[in-house]
Amino acid sequence: MPVTAREKWDWLSLTYDLMTWGEDWRQGGEKRQLFAKIQGRTLLVSVGTGNDLKYLPPKCNLVAIDISPRMIERARTKASRAGGNIRLVLTDAQRLAFADQTFDTVLTVCTFCSIPDPVQGLQEVYRVLKPDGRLLMFEHVRSKIGLFALFLDFMTFLTRRFGPDLNRDTVSNVLQAGFRLQHEANVYLDIVKIIEAAK
Repeated sequence: MPVTAREKWDWLSLTYDLMTWGEDWRQGGEKRQLFAKIQGRTLLVSVGTGNDLKYLPPKCNLVAIDISPRMIERARTKASRAGGNIRLVLTDAQRLAFADQTFDTVLTVCTFCSIPDPVQGLQEVYRVLKPDGRLLMFEHVRSKIGLFALFLDFMTFLTRRFGPDLNRDTVSNVLQAGFRLQHEANVYLDIVKIIEAAK
């Protein structure tokens, strides 16, 4: 049984594409629209196996990170097919291996449901963004619908051992990390959201 975040996601890299195949059909269009907003040097936090790289605009300048060596290895082929200037880096989102004010845009896709300390990770994102930088997020979050929210709380006791937490309040975490919320939109019910924020 994996005991650290790195070990957990190394282990899940074997089945990750199978677990997420339905997202392309259900949410691919929304991801493509969000990715079209990236500008300048961009950081993608938690690239996973690279499944979302196909939604990037052409000729992008992207650094894609992950904590899992096995996820990075599986992302290499997809990165080479995606085009643009894509560099894969092994690093922890809670301790980013980049200088202050390095990136114009930070992009996340179902990332901050998985980072052990999401506020610390978002504070690191804040640190590496330039003063006029933007944070673009495609995330699943805790519902605000009574019984559904309680169901997600219950499910998280199970899912966090083998994958993400299903009950994160990511919008509040973004604000707590110091960002200014610019746009919030529901993609599926109120549990999959697009969040756009500025420094």
